Amino acid sequence: MSLRINDEAPNFKAQTTQGEIDFHKWIGDGWAILFSHPKDFTPVCTTELGYMAKLEPDFTARNCKVIGLSVDPVSSHGKWAADIEETQGHRVNYPMIGDPSLEVAKLYNMLPSDAGDTSEGRTAANNATVRTVFIVGPDKKIKLMLSYPMTTGRNFDEVLRVIDSLQLTAKYQVATPANWKDGEDVIIVPAVDDETAKGKFPKGWKALKPYLRVTPQPNK
Repeated sequence: MSLRINDEAPNFKAQTTQGEIDFHKWIGDGWAILFSHPKDFTPVCTTELGYMAKLEPDFTARNCKVIGLSVDPVSSHGKWAADIEETQGHRVNYPMIGDPSLEVAKLYNMLPSDAGDTSEGRTAANNATVRTVFIVGPDKKIKLMLSYPMTTGRNFDEVLRVIDSLQLTAKYQVATPANWKDGEDVIIVPAVDDETAKGKFPKGWKALKPYLRVTPQPNK
C-alpha cells in the first residue's frame, strides 16, 4: 500500500556511514528528515547533500535529525562524501544509509516490489523514483512527503520552513497560510470557537471571514 501523511513511518534497521541504526530508535523523541537519492555520484544529488550539510545546524536547533539514503553501499557513500565536501564546501556530518538490497526504497514505496534485490547494475534512471523527502514526527508518523524529478534540485529551505510550521501547529491550535514564514501571522483553526479563542489568543485576531481568523504568531 502507498504511504500517506499520518501513516507510521516504516521502521527498519540499516547500515549507515555512522554504523547500524534502528530508524525509530535513532529518531528518539525528536523530529527527523529522511531524504533519498537514486544513486551516488549523481550531479543534482551532490548539490543537495552539500546544501543539507550547510543547513544541518538549523535543523539540529529545531530538534530535528537529518539522514540521507542512497541505494548504493555505505562504502560508496564515504567516497561520495569527499566529492560533496570538495565541490560544495560543506562536510556531510549526518549519516547516509546504504540500501544496496533496495529494502528501504521498497519499504517506503519508492521502488516497486519487483525491482529486484540489488543495486548492482542499476542506473540512476532505473532508480529515478528514489527522490523523496520524508518528515517524521516524534510520534514516528509521516508529516510530509515531497517527491522530485532527477533534474530538479530540491528546495531544503522549504523543508526548514515546513518544520517551523509543523512544530508551531503541533503546539498551538493554528495553521499557517500560503508562503508563511516564522514570525508572520497565522490562522486560528476552525475547531476553536470565538469564545475559546479569546483565552488562547490574547493578542486578538482579524476575522476576514468567520472561518478565516488571522492572529499574530502565538510564540512570538
